[in-house]
Amino acid sequence: MCDNVVKQLVASLRFRPGHAGGRLRQEEEFRGFVAEFLPTLLRGAYLLLRDIDLAEDAVQGTMLRVFRHWDDARVAPQAYSRRTLINICTDHWRRQHRRPQEVELAEETVQIEARSFSDALAEREALEQALEALPRQQREVLVLRFFFDLSVQQTAELLGLPEGTVKSAAHRGLERLRDLLSPPPKEVEQC
Repeated sequence: MCDNVVKQLVASLRFRPGHAGGRLRQEEEFRGFVAEFLPTLLRGAYLLLRDIDLAEDAVQGTMLRVFRHWDDARVAPQAYSRRTLINICTDHWRRQHRRPQEVELAEETVQIEARSFSDALAEREALEQALEALPRQQREVLVLRFFFDLSVQQTAELLGLPEGTVKSAAHRGLERLRDLLSPPPKEVEQC
C-alpha cells in the first residue's frame, strides 16, 4: 500500500520547474517518512474512525496534504501528519452528523480454526467495541496518548484542549474501558 500511495501522490503533484534536484530529494524524504509512519497512521485512523475503508481514505488524504506542504511538514512530519489526520477525522464526523443515520447490515462471521488467533481477534474486537462506546473526545485522547504515545502536553496542543481536560478525559476513558472490558461479577450462591 505504501508504494502505491506514494506513487499516486508524487504523480499527482507538480513541482516548480528548474528544481529537479530538489524534487528528487523531497520525494526520497517523503518516501522514507511514508514507509516508516504510514502503518502507524493507518492503525490510528482505524482506531478513530472504526472503519478500514474510511481510515484508508483519511490516511491517503493526510498523506496528500502532508506532501503538498512538505516544506513545512518536513520539520516534524509525524506531528504534522497526526494533526492533519485529526482534522480530516473531525471533518468526517461533522459530515456524519449532517447525514441521516444509516442502518448497518449484519456481518457474516468467519470460523477461524487457530484458537490462539481467534482469542487475540476476540480481544481486539472487544477493545475496538469498547473504544467505540466512548465519547469522541475520550477516544481521541486515548488513541493519541496510548497508541501514538504522546504526552499530555502534546495531546493537549494537538486537540486544542487544556492539559487538565486531556488528563480528565484520559482518566474517565480508561475507567470506562475497564468497566466495559472487565468480566461481569459472578453471583455468589447462598445456602
